[in-house]
Amino acid sequence: MDNIYLLMIVALAILAIADLVVGVSNDAVNFLNSAIGSKVVSFKTIMIVASIGIALGAIFSSGMMEVARKGIFNPGMFMFSDIMVIFMAVMITDILLLDFFNTLGMPTSTTVSIVFELLGAAVAVALIKIGAENGNFSDVVNFINTEKATEIIFGILLSVVVAFSVGALVQYFSRLLLSFNFEKRANWVGALFGGIALTSIMYFILMKGIGGTSYASQSFDTLDGNTIKHYLENYVFTIIGINLLFWSFLAYITISYFKISIYKIIIVVGTFALALAFAGNDLVNFIGVPIAAWQSYEAWSVSGVPATEFSMTVLATKVATPTILLFIAGMVMVLTLWFSKKARYVTQTEINLSREGYGKERFEPNFTSRVLVRGSILFSKYFSLLIPNSIQEKIEKRFEKPVIELVKGKKHELPAFDSVRAAVNLMVAGVLISIATSYKLPLSTTYVTFMVAMGSSLADRAWGSESAVYRVAGVLNVIGGWFFTALMAFIASGVAAYLIFLGGATMIAILLLIAFILLVRNSLNHLKKSKEIKAEDSLNRAESKSINGVIEESADTISKVLKRVSKVNENAINGLVNQDLALLKKTKNTVGKLESEIEELQNNIFYFIKNLDESSLHASTFYINVVGKLQDIAQSVGFISKVSHKHVHNNHKNLKDNQAVELKDIAVKLNVLFGKVRVVFEERSFGKIESLLEEKRMLIKEVSNCAQKQVERTRATESSPKNTTLYFSILLETEDLLKATMDLLELYAFKK
Repeated sequence: MDNIYLLMIVALAILAIADLVVGVSNDAVNFLNSAIGSKVVSFKTIMIVASIGIALGAIFSSGMMEVARKGIFNPGMFMFSDIMVIFMAVMITDILLLDFFNTLGMPTSTTVSIVFELLGAAVAVALIKIGAENGNFSDVVNFINTEKATEIIFGILLSVVVAFSVGALVQYFSRLLLSFNFEKRANWVGALFGGIALTSIMYFILMKGIGGTSYASQSFDTLDGNTIKHYLENYVFTIIGINLLFWSFLAYITISYFKISIYKIIIVVGTFALALAFAGNDLVNFIGVPIAAWQSYEAWSVSGVPATEFSMTVLATKVATPTILLFIAGMVMVLTLWFSKKARYVTQTEINLSREGYGKERFEPNFTSRVLVRGSILFSKYFSLLIPNSIQEKIEKRFEKPVIELVKGKKHELPAFDSVRAAVNLMVAGVLISIATSYKLPLSTTYVTFMVAMGSSLADRAWGSESAVYRVAGVLNVIGGWFFTALMAFIASGVAAYLIFLGGATMIAILLLIAFILLVRNSLNHLKKSKEIKAEDSLNRAESKSINGVIEESADTISKVLKRVSKVNENAINGLVNQDLALLKKTKNTVGKLESEIEELQNNIFYFIKNLDESSLHASTFYINVVGKLQDIAQSVGFISKVSHKHVHNNHKNLKDNQAVELKDIAVKLNVLFGKVRVVFEERSFGKIESLLEEKRMLIKEVSNCAQKQVERTRATESSPKNTTLYFSILLETEDLLKATMDLLELYAFKK
């Protein structure tokens, strides 16, 4: 029986490595987004700076491991066997929960997840113990550190509101001070802003990065015998005042004499600071539980007391974590940062929600987002009546965005936001986390950094009338996910602890196998999704400035669309004839993606027209017509796919044999014809279009003949109204599909 606990320790060690990987994939969003979004330094530089911060933070994080040992539950109330059940349930749940959010690309809080998992598992085991002893279930409060749990819940609510509000206010006044032409402002203005920002970030490094380590409790003669932590907490204004003078002076020298952008320095230092604090304080979320389990096992194994009788009061004492373990954990985190594709995917979510200008919106608007946006617009209108017009005009000038001329093909490589907003994000996040740390308030770094970024985006007018409902919906989705994290972490961990308590080693093996299967499946699904995004048939926006360039680019797009349309139509007909619901469902999803991509081309028309040369404005009309015809083609094949899926999904009668034969024959001929059209566009042999138009007319005539045959069958023998309606619908949409393709060919017939 003793061996089972040793095996559990081994399993927890493996789970710790897996948790480090999924945890860093989620939390990389906290310290990478500002630097990546602003593009002031290369991606490689950002990664190197963040890696150094993570490595140093991990090595200095020993003092933070106490949270997993005694921060949530009272260890003296549990036996060693109980503690191992709790820790195993927590780690399995944590990996699955974080990986689930990573796969969705949604940032969540690793702090909140581990806390509520510990809380859920501890409550479950406490209830089991109380029930076995016929005790009062209200005694569960004796097992749980209720004060800490209440503080964390309060911290969640407070951090969301405060971070968003402060981020918006600081960004608004920063923009008033600096405007969007911040590089042209007087040197002293940039120096003052740089001094404030760097002071905030440096205090954050001292307070959160160093103040949270074990070294902060050591006293030094240079500090008059005080500890670092005591000095930081009691000489706040002295530290801030000296830093402000020093950094403001250094910023002025840097700007005036070395001609180096102070904003670039702020972003690099801020990225290092957040990475340092992340590793130094959040490492406990990933390896705190396994280390606590290992230390518990060491204490129990030499006691000679049965596992069910060995009280875990040992966890209430402070035990240092070996530096070698912290170093190994830091290296795993650094490697994950460099190689995790899921980390990039999660990072894209925040950048997408906070970016300037046009881009593909990831979230669909909902009722709440529409109401909030509409209410905000009305409030803004009424509020503007209170401000004199002269002041409003001055404010508007501060928010005027400069027009940036780019060379051909660089339109969509603009940064998501400028250096000022990136600096504000890092500065405000650092200040808020530092203040919370000094008052010993529990705070999620994910919540703070995300909500600051959203608040600064709103204040910076990045959320215009054309994007606000999408961005607000995205923020609401992310916030909803946070509360979902807490609830699911509590419930899932409690259930897992109960199952382990009932099933013992067998249940642990089953849960580990389930966790492994789910992780592998999610990784494969994510890999598949990534490949689909990079697929060779994905559609590209036209960015040429001349009619000939547009013809060349759009010809490639048409070839890709027709290849996919041909496959969708073939699968839809085959799925309908063979009653293959799985194929029809896949086909419906495929055509939905195609329609979405063509819609994105449609949304890009405004930017395409703005990018044209004066002598090539005729290209705009041509491109609009091309995209319009592609939309018609996609809608027709989409309708065929959807009605076929609906027919089979509702278990209606199969098509009659003659109907099936006719539809398959038309589908085969349509595939052949689309293949010839694709060759024309791939080879730019537009001279062959006339012969193809004649073939299409013949096929349209054949479709009409099939419709006439069905009319005669309906009058004579047909007995299924659903089949008849479906058959006519497919024929009519096939005819529309052919006509839209003919119109597209005629556009190019004059360009040969």
